Amino acid sequence: MIERRLYSLEGNSQKLDGGAMFGNAPKALWERWAAPDERNRIDLACRALLVKEPDRWVLFGTGIGAFFNPKMKDRYGVLDEGHVLLDNLASLGLTHEDISVVVLSHLHFDHAGGLLTAWKEKEAYRLLFPNATYVVSRPAWKRAQNPHPRDKASFVPELQALLAASGRLDLIDEGKTSETLGPDYRFHFSNGHTPGLMCTEVPGMLGPVVFAGALVPGRPWVHRSITMGYARFPELLVDEKAHLLSNLAGRKGRVFFTHDPECAMARITLDERGRFGSVNDKTSLHNVLA
Repeated sequence: MIERRLYSLEGNSQKLDGGAMFGNAPKALWERWAAPDERNRIDLACRALLVKEPDRWVLFGTGIGAFFNPKMKDRYGVLDEGHVLLDNLASLGLTHEDISVVVLSHLHFDHAGGLLTAWKEKEAYRLLFPNATYVVSRPAWKRAQNPHPRDKASFVPELQALLAASGRLDLIDEGKTSETLGPDYRFHFSNGHTPGLMCTEVPGMLGPVVFAGALVPGRPWVHRSITMGYARFPELLVDEKAHLLSNLAGRKGRVFFTHDPECAMARITLDERGRFGSVNDKTSLHNVLA
């Protein structure tokens, strides 16, 4: 197994309604995990995972980015000025042109919006990462091309057109591996949040690391029954999450969290009562052995 090093990269952070983020969980429960502001919004990270291999850099997720115009930026609680993900790449001495592969769990704007240049009035969006192959599941791509009215607002129409025109899409079918990433990487598919969501398992010398995207966005959602209100099929999501977390607990696996404002990665546990938990929390990752 080749050596892989992990870095967590913060993107533009965000505030969203706490009730929407915790679904049917009562506020008396979820506010123990996330304190709401005067607009009932909670703090959320939009974090990417950067993997250094001997001959390439692989980026998992791009966060929300800075593509929203000012009105939409306020509506969706997008914070910070500029394209923060690019700034944090620069802090490592990298630019978006240095990335060889971008892996997307799905194409909702808070996970894929960072693929686009920052909004400027009267300027068309451009696609970033010009030297990268974009890896996404085929069903997630199909969903983004023709979304349901229930989640249509979660996609960026301009993004799909730019990705298609790039000629650098690697579409993954369930049960298959990626020629781009290589056979060491495994995929766990989920349909509860959105059809075709793809959680990628990064092989590690210290145990697997799963980039879970919106399936397990942070530590509170490790709890079996906690789901977001944005989930298309919450009961299915609960079952898919339990299957993945049981698998990881038995293999000393870790989950990388995209939206937890205080924790980038944690190891999954399963107690004698069948409750999932997380330990060995890492607030950030910098040149950490996978």
